[in-house]
Order: sequence, then C-alpha cells, then structure tokens
Amino acid sequence: MTSVIRQDRAAMGELFIWTDIDPAHEGDFNQWYDREHMAERAGIPGFSWARRYRAANLDGHQPARRYLALYRTESMGVFGSEPYRKAFTQQTEWSLTNFGRMGNTCRRVMIVSPLAGVGTGAALGLLQLGDLLTAERAAALAAELAQVDGALTVRVLTPDPELSTPLPSEDPAGRVLEPVLLIDATTPEAAVAAVKLAADKLALAQDKAHIYSLLWDLQSSDLQASR
Repeated sequence: MTSVIRQDRAAMGELFIWTDIDPAHEGDFNQWYDREHMAERAGIPGFSWARRYRAANLDGHQPARRYLALYRTESMGVFGSEPYRKAFTQQTEWSLTNFGRMGNTCRRVMIVSPLAGVGTGAALGLLQLGDLLTAERAAALAAELAQVDGALTVRVLTPDPELSTPLPSEDPAGRVLEPVLLIDATTPEAAVAAVKLAADKLALAQDKAHIYSLLWDLQSSDLQASR
C-alpha cells in the first residue's frame, strides 16, 4: 500500500515555530511578529503564507506552548534557496532579541501531507503523533475527522531532520522529531471535538492535544499586490 505521508522534498513545506514567551516581553514579542517578522517570512520567494496562533481560552486547556507560527512554502526546496538562506542568516536586531526571549521552543521544518478538506479555520487542533507509524494511522482517519461538525482541513506535518535546526531555547539533546496532526476548524470547540476523536482512535493521551485560535493570516500574494 502506498503511503499518503509525504517524506520527499518535492512536497510542500511548513516552517513550524511552537514557543512560549515570558509575559514581561509578550507585548514586544507580538509587535515584532505583527510589524516585522510575518511579512519578512511571507515575502521570501517560494513562501505562500504565514499564520500566527495563540492558545485558545478554554476551561481546563493547558497547551504545551502558548504560541504557534506556521509558514507554508511551495516546496521543501525553498528552505535550501539563497533568499531563505539570506533571511535565516541575516536576522534583524529585533529578531535576534525576540529569538533569545523565546522559551521551550520547538522549531521544525515540516513536510506537508494534505489529507482532507480545504480552507483555513478560526481555530486549529494540534495532536502530537509520536512516530511515523502513528502518522500513517492518523492519515487513515482523515475523512472521518473532516466530517466532525466545524472541521475544515486535515493534514499531517512530518519533520525533516536535516533542516530542523533548533533555536537557542531548545535543548538539542532532548528534542524529539515527531509528526503532528493539524485540523483547521471553525471554532475552538470544533477543534477540540476533532482532535479528541483522533486522540481516542489513536490511543494517544489527551495531553498530546492542543487547541489554538488564529491571530492572523498573511498571504504572500497580498504582499505582492500591495507593492
């Protein structure tokens, strides 16, 4: 049986930044993303969009990290391009300051496997899958998960070990390169229902499930149109 989980560099990519920030610096952290960093990344040739998320305000919900940023590329090859290398190696002072303030950070360059549905939701469910075998099992559930009321899009992200270099706040010795399941949904409650169903079907602990609200979405085409 052919795998639906992509592991090749011809696939679309997503830069995945999952992090915490000290509340004392949270205001500046958000300003940096909003006024500089999102546009910088979305403006790199080969990038399609940038999205930011914050942990949803749900009773009893304690996410592993407060913020998530995702950046879609046309292919994994973009991460080896000269424009990306330049952006990655020539950071602004504001960027370096905020990278240094991030805590408990998980930086991954992910291979995208679209599984079901279309669209971008106001909420996102994230489920840590642990390994590739579980990712394959999650893929088999995609059609069922997409039928949950309010669920829109289902995809799996698989880390590329070579490209997933850590940021300063992540201990390289203790990091785990694991696939994740992402489910876009219309509301946090719909995301909870879909991710809980996936966790139950896959026999994963509920603390592997995390719910986020979309802060904003920046399409690279919007940047091009505004120039």
